[in-house]
Amino acid sequence: MSDTPIGSIVWRDLTVPDAEGVRDFYAEVVGWDVKPHPMGEYDDYEMVAKGTGKTVAGVCHARGSNASVPPQWLVYVVVENVAESAARCAAHGGTVVDGPRPMGEKAFCVVQDPAGAVLALMEA
Repeated sequence: MSDTPIGSIVWRDLTVPDAEGVRDFYAEVVGWDVKPHPMGEYDDYEMVAKGTGKTVAGVCHARGSNASVPPQWLVYVVVENVAESAARCAAHGGTVVDGPRPMGEKAFCVVQDPAGAVLALMEA
């Protein structure tokens, strides 16, 4: 992701209490194929564009480190430094909903703007 420009939308996912039910809902309504994504003791799900093999989104369980992630579609935007962006969020009337915390080798957080919309931020 180091070649991804700052400010780019790079991912989208949904975190909910019933990932299986919601996974099946989107598989039927949108036409996505489903691929399990092992998370240790359970699976989250990669939603795959039919006939392409390309993962286009995720449907995740609201468990463990994801327990406080709101149940709505999140887009992930690349920022230079998650901790600094989270501090700027709070300084400009927003709320840090979750994190900053590690996501693989990078960091991420979920912020809410003053109007109530949420967005995930992840480091380049």
